[in-house]
Amino acid sequence: MMNSPNSEKIKSALTHGNFDLKGQFMLGSNYTFFVDVHHEGETYQAVYKPIKGEQPLWDFPDNSLAQREVAAYLLSEELGLHIVPFTVLREDGPHGAGSLQQYIDYDIEYHYFNFTEEDKQLLKPVMLFDILINNADRKGSHVFFEDDTHALYVIDHGVCFHEQDKLRTVIWDFANQPIPDELLAPLSSPTNWAALFESYLTPNEIRALERRAEHLLTTKVFPRVPRDRRAFPYPPI
Repeated sequence: MMNSPNSEKIKSALTHGNFDLKGQFMLGSNYTFFVDVHHEGETYQAVYKPIKGEQPLWDFPDNSLAQREVAAYLLSEELGLHIVPFTVLREDGPHGAGSLQQYIDYDIEYHYFNFTEEDKQLLKPVMLFDILINNADRKGSHVFFEDDTHALYVIDHGVCFHEQDKLRTVIWDFANQPIPDELLAPLSSPTNWAALFESYLTPNEIRALERRAEHLLTTKVFPRVPRDRRAFPYPPI
């Protein structure tokens, strides 16, 4: 069962609220902060990734990871998946411009590598999503279920949407299986992705996204694990 859209109160808070730093996530190569967002008398928890805290990558444009985080959220919503927590680009963060994403409470000890078989069967939307965004780093800890609702969420989409094939993921469970019609249906609807993503991705990256969608509509099958390149992230979790 797919998630419901994020609440309008959370969207308004993260878009317009003031926020202050509460701590730093120490794992990972880029600066990432846990923050409190204050809006209309309420406080919300979020994750802030400032652009100037991004480490340069040889294969991705500098200062572009925060924009990719937002693009991933927009695509998840456009396809009706609702698996990426609400994410917005804020220009006024404590360390400058960056992405601000709704924080989800979850059990960090429960991840892809110890999911029940029943929960693993819920990951077809994630596999489709990662193929579309060309996710170069889908680790096992980047997919989880919310504590209270058991709603499925995925995070960490800074290294996605490259125009060259870079898909690296731990989720190959459905390789060479048919893609459910309900997942393909949103791809066949006319969508102006150029307008939706023009502020976050390059024109070539948007065209590559469109080509990946067209390919999936043609094959209607989840791809096999590539044999000519590394197809799994490191470390896997």
